[in-house]
Amino acid sequence: MHKLSLLELLEFIHESIILIQKRFSYITCVDDFTDDEMGLEKLDSIILRIQTIGEALKNIDKHQKGFLESVASASYWSNIIKLRDLISHHYVDIDAETIYMICDEKLDDLDTYVLQLIEALEVKP
Repeated sequence: MHKLSLLELLEFIHESIILIQKRFSYITCVDDFTDDEMGLEKLDSIILRIQTIGEALKNIDKHQKGFLESVASASYWSNIIKLRDLISHHYVDIDAETIYMICDEKLDDLDTYVLQLIEALEVKP
């Protein structure tokens, strides 16, 4: 994988996290996802972004073995990639509570790791 495309994937992930956080800022509880059409649209759009983050990470891991593990464990990244697989192949099994928890508790850590990876690429010659 070319260094620029790796950087572009990481920047895409960072931008996706920002979009998810913006969309999630209107959600105060799990029911906000399911009570009306607007909430369901937010849920669907957030799930799609989570899926694309997982796909980008899957590609990075495939082409740059060990790179992601410079900031977090292999199991951390594997769980995100597995979530992508779950969304892609078992969409009906995804529930609003899981997505709420991910948005509320997990995205900040992911963004921190992604920004660390971006910074590592930018300081290397």
